[in-house]
Amino acid sequence: MEKEKRSLFQRFLLWREKNIKEKQFILILSFLVGIFTAITALILKMLIHWIQNFLTNNFNTTEANYLYLVYPVVGIFLAGLFVRYVVKDDISHGVTKILYAISRRQGRIKRHNTWSSVIASSITIGFGGSVGAEAPIVLTGSAIGSNLGSVFKMEHRTLMLLVGCGAAGAIAGIFKAPIAGLVFTLEVLMIDLTMTSLLPLLISAVTAATVSYITTGTEAMFKFHLDQAFEMERIPYVIMLGIFCGLVSLYFTRAMNSVEGLFGKLKGPYQKLALGGVMLSILIFLFPPLYGEGYDTIELLLNGTSNADWDTVMNNSFFYGHGNLLLLYLMLIILFKVFASSATNGGGGCGGIFAPSLYLGCIAGFVFAFFSNKFDFSYYLPEKNFALMGMAGVMSGVMHAPLTGVFLIAELTGGYDLFLPLMIVAASSYLTIIVFEPHSIYSMRLAKKGELLTHHKDKAVLTLMKVENVVEKDFVVVHPEMDLGELVKAISASRRNIFPVTDKSGILIGIVTLDDIRNIMFRQELYHRFTVGKLMTAIPARLYDTDSMEQVMRTFDDTKAWNLPVVDEEGHYLGFVSKSKIFNSYRQVLVHFSED
Repeated sequence: MEKEKRSLFQRFLLWREKNIKEKQFILILSFLVGIFTAITALILKMLIHWIQNFLTNNFNTTEANYLYLVYPVVGIFLAGLFVRYVVKDDISHGVTKILYAISRRQGRIKRHNTWSSVIASSITIGFGGSVGAEAPIVLTGSAIGSNLGSVFKMEHRTLMLLVGCGAAGAIAGIFKAPIAGLVFTLEVLMIDLTMTSLLPLLISAVTAATVSYITTGTEAMFKFHLDQAFEMERIPYVIMLGIFCGLVSLYFTRAMNSVEGLFGKLKGPYQKLALGGVMLSILIFLFPPLYGEGYDTIELLLNGTSNADWDTVMNNSFFYGHGNLLLLYLMLIILFKVFASSATNGGGGCGGIFAPSLYLGCIAGFVFAFFSNKFDFSYYLPEKNFALMGMAGVMSGVMHAPLTGVFLIAELTGGYDLFLPLMIVAASSYLTIIVFEPHSIYSMRLAKKGELLTHHKDKAVLTLMKVENVVEKDFVVVHPEMDLGELVKAISASRRNIFPVTDKSGILIGIVTLDDIRNIMFRQELYHRFTVGKLMTAIPARLYDTDSMEQVMRTFDDTKAWNLPVVDEEGHYLGFVSKSKIFNSYRQVLVHFSED
C-alpha cells in the first residue's frame, strides 16, 4: 500500500511538471499556504482564549487574586516539559529562526515547527505568560510554507519565497491585516520585492485574511472610533511621541537582551524555571494587566472615554479603587513588561514580542497624552488617539519596520483617519532607535554572527555563500622533516604551486611555494641538504571554517593574497580558498539569487 501511495504521488509530480508551469504552481501553493496558516492562527487564538477564560472566569475584580502567583509558573513549566520531552528542539525566537532558515538553511524549516509552536505558545499564554502568539504563528506559517514546498520538491529559491508566504499569511490571518502581512515579509524577513515574489505573497496574505473574515467577521481586531480629528497643530507633539516611543523601544530591546543573557548563564532548566516563574508570577500578581497578551488593556485604552473607564485597568489588583495612581501604575507596567516577557521565555515558555510591543506602545502613547493633559503642558491631546499612535511607534522601533507599524495599526483598528500621524510617529521612532541600535531585536543575534540576509545585494550573496563550499582540497601536503628530494617528488605529483606544511597531528605550520625553490629544485646535490622545515615560509593569514564569507573577503583584502589556507579551531589544515573560486561561486549565487 505504501509503495502504491508513493507511486501515485510520484505520478502526480510528473503530471504536474508536464501540465502546470512552475510559476503557476507556486501561485497554487501560495493559495494553500494562506488557507492553512489562517486556520492554524484561528486554532491558536481559540486555544489561548479557552484556557484563559477557563482559568480566570471567576476572579474577583475588587481585590488581588492569589492564583496569579500559580498559573504563570504552571504554564511555563508545562510548556517547558512539552518542548523538552516531546519536541526535543529549541522553538523560541520564532522570527529569528525564520531569518536563519532563509539565510543559512535555504528556506528549510523543521517539520515539527508546523505544530509545536502552536501547542507550546497556547499553554504559555493561556496560563498567563506575558508574551504574544504572533511570532509562534509566524514561525508556524513559515514552516507550513517550507514543508509544503519540500513535499512538492521545489528548489530552494521557491522554498524561501514560500517561507515568506507563510509569514505573510500568518500576520494577515491572525490580525486580519493583509497589507501588514505583505509589508512585514518585505521589511522584516528581507524577501526581495520582485514581480515573481509579490504575487504569491499577496495571494497568501489576501487568502488568509479572507478566511479570517469568513470565520470571525469583518470587524477590525480592535474597535476604534475617532472622537477627535487630527489637527496639524499637534504635529510637534506627534514627533515628540515618536522620539519617546523610540526610547521605549531601545529600553525594551536592551533590557530584553540583558535579561535573556542572565537566563542564558543558568545551566539547568529547573534553575531557569525557578527564576522565570518567581519573576513572572510576582509581576502578574502585582500588575494583572501583564497576564497573557494584554489585548484587553489595549481595547480598554483605545475605547475608554473617561478616568472611570481607564481606572478599570487596575481591577483584580491591590491598586483597585486608587484612580489617583493610574499614571504611576501604567508607568510601572512600561518598566516591568520587558521583565515579564523575558521571564516567560527564559523560564521555558514560548511566545513572541509582537504583542508586547503593541501593548507597550499603546500604554506609552496613552501615558504621554495623559501626562501632558494632567499637567497642562499643551492644549488637549486625545489619549486614545495617542495610544493608537504609540502602538505604531514602539512596533516600528522594536522591529525596525516603520511601514509594518503603520499599516498594521491602521488595519488592526480601522484608524485610517490617523494615517498621517501614524507615519510621523513610526518614522520618528525608527530614526530615534537606529541612532543606538543598527539591527532589530529579531536580526541582531544573526547580524553578530554574520548570518543575516539583507536587501544589500552584495552582502546578501556573501551571506548565502559558505566557506566549506569554496574550500579546495587537491593540494599535496608536505611535512617539515621531508628533504628537498621528497619535496620535488611531491611537486611532480601535484598540479598546484603551493604546498601546505603540517606536523604529524595535521596542524598547519607554514607553506612552501614553487617560486621559493625554483632555483634549487633541479640541483640534485642539494636534495639531502635542505628540508621542508628550512624552505617553508610563514602564512600571510589563516581562514577558519567558522568564518563568514564577509570575514573571508576582508582577510583577502587585508593580505592582498590570492590563496589562503583554511583551518579548524584547533589549527588542523583543511584546504585552501582562492579568490578565483570565490569569484566564480559569487557569480553563480548572484545569477541564481537575482533571477526574476
